[in-house]
Amino acid sequence: MPPSKSGIADYSAALVEEMAKRVDVEVFDTAAKRFDPSKFDSALYQIGNNPFHDFVYETALKHPGTVVLHEANLHHLIANLTIKRGNWDAYVAECEHNGGPEALEFARRVRRLEIGPDYDGVPMLRRLLEGSQGMVAHSRFVETEARTQGFAGPSAVIPHGAWIPQTDGLATRFMLGLDESTPLVGAFGYLKPYKRIAESLRAFRRLVRLDPRVKMILVGEPHPDFPVDQLIRTLGLRDHVRILGFVPIEKFVDYIGACDIVLNLRYPTVGETSGSLTRAMGLGKAVIVSNVGSFAELPDEVALKVPVGAGEEDLIFEYLNTLVSRPDLARAMGARAKAWVEKECDWSAVADRYVDFLRQVAGHDVPAPRLIVENKTNPAEAEEAPQTPEEPVVGQPFLAAEAFQAAITEQPEAPAPQSPVPTTESAPPEIDPIVFETWLSPEGREYGAKHVSRFIHTLQITPPGDPSKSILEMGAYMQMTPALQHTLGYGTVRGCYYGELGRVDHKHITSDTGVEFECEVDHFNAEKDIFPYPDGSFDTVMCCELLEHLVEDPMFMMGEINRILKPGGHLVLTTPNIGSRRSISAILLGYHPAFFPAYIRPRKADEEAEARHNREYVPMEIQHLLTDSGFDLVTLETGEFLEEPHPELHWVTHLLERYKLSHNLRGDGIYAVGRKTGPLKNRWPEWLYA
Repeated sequence: MPPSKSGIADYSAALVEEMAKRVDVEVFDTAAKRFDPSKFDSALYQIGNNPFHDFVYETALKHPGTVVLHEANLHHLIANLTIKRGNWDAYVAECEHNGGPEALEFARRVRRLEIGPDYDGVPMLRRLLEGSQGMVAHSRFVETEARTQGFAGPSAVIPHGAWIPQTDGLATRFMLGLDESTPLVGAFGYLKPYKRIAESLRAFRRLVRLDPRVKMILVGEPHPDFPVDQLIRTLGLRDHVRILGFVPIEKFVDYIGACDIVLNLRYPTVGETSGSLTRAMGLGKAVIVSNVGSFAELPDEVALKVPVGAGEEDLIFEYLNTLVSRPDLARAMGARAKAWVEKECDWSAVADRYVDFLRQVAGHDVPAPRLIVENKTNPAEAEEAPQTPEEPVVGQPFLAAEAFQAAITEQPEAPAPQSPVPTTESAPPEIDPIVFETWLSPEGREYGAKHVSRFIHTLQITPPGDPSKSILEMGAYMQMTPALQHTLGYGTVRGCYYGELGRVDHKHITSDTGVEFECEVDHFNAEKDIFPYPDGSFDTVMCCELLEHLVEDPMFMMGEINRILKPGGHLVLTTPNIGSRRSISAILLGYHPAFFPAYIRPRKADEEAEARHNREYVPMEIQHLLTDSGFDLVTLETGEFLEEPHPELHWVTHLLERYKLSHNLRGDGIYAVGRKTGPLKNRWPEWLYA
């Protein structure tokens, strides 16, 4: 586990954090920490090809469980378990067991010191896989390799989880002495020859001749047998390329966030995945990868792929040159990569798939299995070991990938989508403003006129009902409430409002056209009182313009909303966006960015006090709020909050674009829909509670 200098350590820590929200997990990360397998329902082994997984490998042989192969070769690990311990006979026997007569002859040559231990044709997987109950890979490539080694048990391809951290790329650029306009290319991880560093530097030298502004950073520990600094001097790139060496993970991520383009090239490969690549994609960076192994499985629209072989350097140069000269293409590709990662590689979804697969391997649905997670701790080893050579895919010079050609021809200055997830498959239904006006009292129509766009859009994103369905509107002012029945079709409509627990008001309204509506409105404190409804009472709950008023414990409310929703039910949540263009403009001009930050003056005894905003949110926080509360995100978008134009805010958009900051999800109001997938996951999320 961290602080090991290993991608697998980082991976395991992130996975354990999410799995611990679902099952009882105990981590075994040293050989000295013994365990009794009878205490657990499942054993999960994280296996990497380096000496510091030796105890994991040995334990997996002794107590079979589910193995996670981070690459399709364990030759270095086996060599450490045998040769390094002086047991040549075991090494020779293991080679023969894995590869037959040819591998036996190879091992004998190694023993005679004619050649060194190598991957060539002997992946050393067979022994581990023969006894394993299940196998997890991050790619079809590794899964297929495991099958060719004779594994016939249950397997799952679970994507490598993606970190989507927050970084301050502009601050990092300032520390590097760069401004916002300098094109910056980065390569991350151990600086080994198979990362195609030499090819990348030669291509970068050609780019410098065309655009002397460009810079490159190499972030990772240099390999002792690969003199990168000397290569940089030889190519005349000392003024354009910096080696930053090994840095802590927080700084590592900051450097990724500062880049415009990230290179993640490697050959040969044995199917290893890259944590730095998923981080880069999660941060919305344009990435260039080698068209081999697991990297070839990435969708064409999220990564540019370079075939290994003839023309490799030429194509790296062409890709870099186009992305630097057309930053709009780089931004569009990065936006697609980020959206893909958020959908496919979310750690929460990854943990769910692990738990589901482990239950499948166990042969029954274990309600809350205890898991043992074996891992390594030694901080001295590398991210990956050398890989198995394979026949290179020979590309033609200047041959662009289909996705690259599509980007050039079909993505002219396309901004990222307004929402990181799809909202609906069809256009939202048309809602006539008269739906609200006809039900509002004369004194309420002035307020309604200011918020009609918000009312309309809220109804548009709310799942429609039918006579069998029920809906609860929290903070019901009777502005949208009648429309839930007469426009959206819900058979049962109920409201609730802040007040003394147990009080129930009966509301009866007649519209201007003579149509009647009535419902019950329950009173309670949403932050402290158990909601007065049984579990699974409603198909939909609406929590509109309420979240920002909560004083101390919003997750209590979210947990109760989860409880009273039926499985698969929906939560519709709207709230002001403190990350909007209006807020940015206000704070830069010296004003408070919130909508209603003022304290409320004392009221007369018969006056109801207005509720001030105690905390306003940004869209990303709403996404976290829903995820932590047991919901899948269905819709996340922003739009109008009040009926007023904003032509004076266009300068904020220009400012964001100049500094390469997202100008999406910058509307005044946040509109979100979540679908209940399970119980509350995280009662006290760190992003929300001190």
